[in-house]
Amino acid sequence: MSDAKDNCLFLQDTMSRGKCEVFAEKDGVLRFYCCGPTVYGAAHIGNFRTFVAQDLFRRVTECNGLKTLHVRNLTDVDDKTIRGSVKAGQELEQFTTYWTERFHNDCEKLGLLKPHVEPSAVAHIAQQIQLVENLLQRGHAYTSEDGSVYFRISSFGEYGKLSKLKSRDLSAGASRRTTADDEYSKESLGDFALWKGRREADGENFWESPWGEGRPGWHLECSAMCREYLGDSFDLHSGGEDLVFPHHENEIAQSICSSGKPFARHWFHIAHLMVDGGKMSKSLGNMYTLDDLRGKGHDPEVVRYALLSGHYRQPLNFTISSLEAARSALGKLLKAHNLLGGGDPPSYEESLARGGSELGPFKAAWEALLDDLNTPKALGALFSTVNNIDPEGLASDEKEGLRRSFWFVLNAFGICLPKTDAPKDPPAEIKELAEKRLQARLAKNWAEADKHREMLDEAGWLVKDLPTGFELISK
Repeated sequence: MSDAKDNCLFLQDTMSRGKCEVFAEKDGVLRFYCCGPTVYGAAHIGNFRTFVAQDLFRRVTECNGLKTLHVRNLTDVDDKTIRGSVKAGQELEQFTTYWTERFHNDCEKLGLLKPHVEPSAVAHIAQQIQLVENLLQRGHAYTSEDGSVYFRISSFGEYGKLSKLKSRDLSAGASRRTTADDEYSKESLGDFALWKGRREADGENFWESPWGEGRPGWHLECSAMCREYLGDSFDLHSGGEDLVFPHHENEIAQSICSSGKPFARHWFHIAHLMVDGGKMSKSLGNMYTLDDLRGKGHDPEVVRYALLSGHYRQPLNFTISSLEAARSALGKLLKAHNLLGGGDPPSYEESLARGGSELGPFKAAWEALLDDLNTPKALGALFSTVNNIDPEGLASDEKEGLRRSFWFVLNAFGICLPKTDAPKDPPAEIKELAEKRLQARLAKNWAEADKHREMLDEAGWLVKDLPTGFELISK
């Protein structure tokens, strides 16, 4: 039986490795922090898998009756942003502003709710310096000759609790993640930079501090912004699973050692994204941005659906075929919307006001979302329900009730339906696949032709043989 039976949201907690109820500890407002983008280039679909999952979490939380305070930061000063600005011949602010605006445009296209607060690292240098001063005073940090400041991990006995790594593994992990700050003297290999002394490569990107000119370390930035807007202790912290170590481990250490209080009560991490069964990388040419996919004929609402199709705790294999399947699924949902009366759908705000207490046959889909954001199960229940809806004979108020319940679930998902279910031209990849099937048939290579037909079918396309070639029909 699902944990969600009592209309509570349960989520897997990375720290405890168990499923926990998500609730607001005070004032009825769930306070949560999401590690945002480093604004040195276009965010790719791997980044957006995390941001879309976080958006789903917020929507389900709010639809379940809790108010939220959503903080997502912008990393606008680090090695990558500085290198990028120098290469572009631009000042850091000009460079990062461009990529920030690009990120915001992509978020809007994907239907992400705006965070309530979006602080930038550069705008919170004073808070970061104050945090470092506190750690030095408490004996958890030390300075080096070049003006850098390091956190002493041996001073925090619980270091490694989130990642469950032993001390020998922590050292190995640190060595795998060596950066420019490791050229300076440290007491221990695992110690990490809180403040980096000014280097020639930084150019004019430095700030005055009690230890000399320099800039903050990446881990420090998030801790300072968490404290500024959420306090020393708050409800939930989220990010991609690649941030568990060392980033989130370091955040916990410096935050607790600075305040003497617990940090985040709950940890929510999203698994990585693969492309065509392998790692996503620039060298392989499969590090897709939203603009890349739009150029291939795939609308943002299709991309969002595809990113939500797998459970957030499991790696998601992203393929062009999965986008075709997502488009087909959205088309079926559009038909269900039209069967229930069509017209302008209820807004997200209207769904919030409705709540999820009386959803009739759509209750199973909602309960699946409450149970650790189980999107595959929720989508299965959603389609099972719409496939069995027979609007004939329903009174107008009954049909309207079903329509609003249907849209309550879609608004919780953040699903946006296409404006029309009119057939689209098949993208180039689908046409190429159909052409390969035709050539295999002409060569009487039936096994190869069948393989291509099955691939087209999985991608959501039927192929109809004609005397002059073929016709592709979207399912």
